[in-house]
Amino acid sequence: MRILVLGGGWFLGKAVIEGALARGWDVTAFSRGRSGAVPEGVETVRGDRTSDTDLKRLAGAGRWDAVVDTSSGEMSPRTVLAAAEILRPVVGRWVHVSTVSVYQGWPHQPLTEDSPLLDAPADADESFGYTGADGSPTKYGFQKAGAEQAIRQTFGDDSVVLRPGVILGPGEYVGRLPWWLRRAARGGAILAPAPAARTIQPVDVRDVAEFALERAGSGRGGAFNIAHPDPISMEAFLACCLAVTGGAGRAVWTEPDVLDEYGIRQWTEMPPWRTAEGVWSVDPARAVAAGLSCRPLAETIVDTWDWLKDNGRPVDHPRAAEHGIDPSKEEAILTGLGVR
Repeated sequence: MRILVLGGGWFLGKAVIEGALARGWDVTAFSRGRSGAVPEGVETVRGDRTSDTDLKRLAGAGRWDAVVDTSSGEMSPRTVLAAAEILRPVVGRWVHVSTVSVYQGWPHQPLTEDSPLLDAPADADESFGYTGADGSPTKYGFQKAGAEQAIRQTFGDDSVVLRPGVILGPGEYVGRLPWWLRRAARGGAILAPAPAARTIQPVDVRDVAEFALERAGSGRGGAFNIAHPDPISMEAFLACCLAVTGGAGRAVWTEPDVLDEYGIRQWTEMPPWRTAEGVWSVDPARAVAAGLSCRPLAETIVDTWDWLKDNGRPVDHPRAAEHGIDPSKEEAILTGLGVR
């Protein structure tokens, strides 16, 4: 099996490459080389995927059985379409990492793969879409929906679309789990979002990578929601962070309306807290039936803490600064709540 990974120097792309090498596959990575070192044993082609010249040069290094695209990120549908069209003659299958944000109902409604998608054309530029007054839908969701359309339009039945929600694990660059681990390690009274029993469905980056590789080697396309089939509570999540780090802390479970009064931003200042009904109601049954296997989140937490202790450092990313509460703000809130 010969695969091409778009990206590969960090997080999901790196996990995909490591998983492919473990299978004995022949791997080519295409990246700018700015976000981390590609694992050894990989043929590396340097270039910018927004450049047709670089993409045509990459195509000259083909052919591949499949491409796993982990690097479309904030790119416009038009940019994704151009890459797909240039690489189509030398690629058998395209596995595209998208997002649950492409659904019209996210995050307010429970979701399956049959839920309606946002409407965006395959050739839309970066200006297409909008963000609603309540934060839903998002311009990001429209852009990713258009990117999906670009892949389906170009690859048809040879296209695979993965729609993850939150991905955690060693190498995480956004900083959701690392923030909670570092906060647990500091101990003391910890501001936490009630209800403690609210469940979440994040998945481990290595499990997403393995499923992407399974789909790359499979004969069938389609779209798949990627969410943990066995959700855990926020109480269990925080308890595990405390146990792993040895932090002498205690959770102060605080109702959402109180957190809102203090101006806590959902999804970022207290990741992954969000009160919308559907945000953690994503049905992964189709992916599970197709082979998605998710390790317990406790294992992800342990391995991420081990990575951090071993001087693990994610690539620099502006989104990391958005996550977590400033310690002085948290202390002021706890004081206001009468917690000492």
